Amino acid sequence: MRNIVAAHLALIMVIVTTCRSQADHLEDFDYFAANRATIRNGIQALLTCNGLFTSDRNLKQIFDQELAYLTNPVGTIEGGEYLIDRERKAVAIGGPESGTIIRAAFRQGVGCVVMAPHQKFADIDDLPRLNLPYPDSDPTTTPWPMGDVIDAKNRPKNIDWTVLGAASNWAFHRETGEQDTISLIVVHKGQIIVERYADGVGMMTRTRSYSAAKSIVSTLIGILVDDGRLKLDKPLGIQWLPDVDGHHDDPRNDITLRNVLNMSSGLYPVDNFNMENATGSGVAYWAGASSVDKARDRALIRTPGTHWEYQNYDTLLAVFAMKQALADPKVYAEFPRMALFDRIGMRNTLASTDRFGDFILSSQVYTTARDLARLGLLYVQGGTWLGERLVSKDWIRFVRTPAPSAVSRGSDYGGHFVLVPDGRTDVPKTAYMAAGNRGQYVIIVPSHDTVIVRRGLDYGKQGFDPWDLTREVLKAIPLK
Repeated sequence: MRNIVAAHLALIMVIVTTCRSQADHLEDFDYFAANRATIRNGIQALLTCNGLFTSDRNLKQIFDQELAYLTNPVGTIEGGEYLIDRERKAVAIGGPESGTIIRAAFRQGVGCVVMAPHQKFADIDDLPRLNLPYPDSDPTTTPWPMGDVIDAKNRPKNIDWTVLGAASNWAFHRETGEQDTISLIVVHKGQIIVERYADGVGMMTRTRSYSAAKSIVSTLIGILVDDGRLKLDKPLGIQWLPDVDGHHDDPRNDITLRNVLNMSSGLYPVDNFNMENATGSGVAYWAGASSVDKARDRALIRTPGTHWEYQNYDTLLAVFAMKQALADPKVYAEFPRMALFDRIGMRNTLASTDRFGDFILSSQVYTTARDLARLGLLYVQGGTWLGERLVSKDWIRFVRTPAPSAVSRGSDYGGHFVLVPDGRTDVPKTAYMAAGNRGQYVIIVPSHDTVIVRRGLDYGKQGFDPWDLTREVLKAIPLK
């Protein structure tokens, strides 16, 4: 009997020891807490800098709206571990209590640029800027869409204005306070028929595009593909990192432009697994790392084109391919303005860069609701602007075609544009949109010759449904 009891006790000890051993191997410690604090400080530095010096907002508005989605911002409007240098147009966030100090500074032509932790305000003059004169025309005296003068007498017919007003109220009067609509524009048959702003926001207020910028870079790349300077189905042709022996046999060499624009590069998804603001693209977005180097330094874990995975760095690989195609640094720096913005009147849009001068066109664009409406108008007009073709029909067909890898998730993603998902029947299936975090939407509805722009500074769980907005607006607008 004693031997049996002893054997049972021994077995119990083995089980307990095994359980303890397995528990000891569970990663229950956040080894990246310091990284997260650094990136949090960088987010606050860049949003505060742009809020003050790009958007011309005050500190209360910034804490109430721009920073509302941060769970633990540094300090309050009354003060804290941050410094605002209005003469230099710069901001520093951090200190002994809140972690590594990150600085950001406004630069002409690009908005605020985030600096690396080792950089000080004395280094601001080394940051990129863009000295490019704007076209001679005066937007205050030039008719829409190239300018800002609206012909209120020439309103489209057959619009149900009562229903349209109800749709506008639907967008602004949200049941949850987490959905914070700051602007709404509806363009029908080329004319602005709704334009509404929240308190503290106006026609000239630039706010962050977030991922709506991905559709802007898709447009720029489409211009290069149309010109033959880039190819959709040829390898990106970039040098991957790390630069090791045998790089000619690197399987990443098979990744094409189509793959990255379809969010199906097959590269390791560094922005997933709760790592976006620890080691992923947040290091480049908010902490001063090179957006180009970080994008190229990911391993291939799937066959390109076979799996959909939303990654900011896939966009930045496309941006790097664009840079290589343009070759000349000056041409690259001026390309968004010269190829697109200036040609369609987007003169209040700033495409920002990292501190090395590389565009962060996956998110970091500051623009107005009217400028985004101009982008949507280019697409609803089939790629033409004032009689000139800027984007081919082939490119528009590509961006509106579901990525093969997105079929399993409802075919809701094309070439850096978001598509109406399978099963949604209350909006036209041909609609598509540019979309970004915190409620940035440019909805293109060709069947109704309509563009809907909704800007937000949503926070928390967010949840604003742009297709619901589309449904409500189209109740007032007949088919073209």
